[in-house]
Amino acid sequence: MDSKHNTEVLIDGKIYTLAGSEEEGYIQRLASYINEMILTLKRQEGFTKQSAEYQNVMIELNMADDYFKAREQIARLEQQKAEMEKETYSLKHELVATQMKLEAAKHELSGAKKE
Repeated sequence: MDSKHNTEVLIDGKIYTLAGSEEEGYIQRLASYINEMILTLKRQEGFTKQSAEYQNVMIELNMADDYFKAREQIARLEQQKAEMEKETYSLKHELVATQMKLEAAKHELSGAKKE
C-alpha cells in the first residue's frame, strides 16, 4: 500500500501543503511546471489585467493544450513503433529466406563439386 507524503510547494508565490502517494520530487516537478505556465502567461501583454477567473481558465486551457499535444505525439510515436516493428519482422523474414537460399546454393555447389 502506498504511504502518503506531505509536500510543501510554492505555486505563484503561495505555499501549499499537498498530501498524496507520489514522491516529493514528482510533486515539486508538477509545481514547477505550473509556475512556468503561470510565468509564461504573465509575460503576455494584458494577461495580468484580466480577472483571476480568466487567468485561471487560460492557465487550464494551456495545460490542456499541452496534454492533448502530448497524447497526439504518443499516438504518432506508437504508430511509428508499430510500423518499425512490422518492417523489422519483414526484414528478419527476408534474412532467414536469404540464408536458406545461400545454404541451398552451398549444398548444390558442394554436390556439383563431388560429381
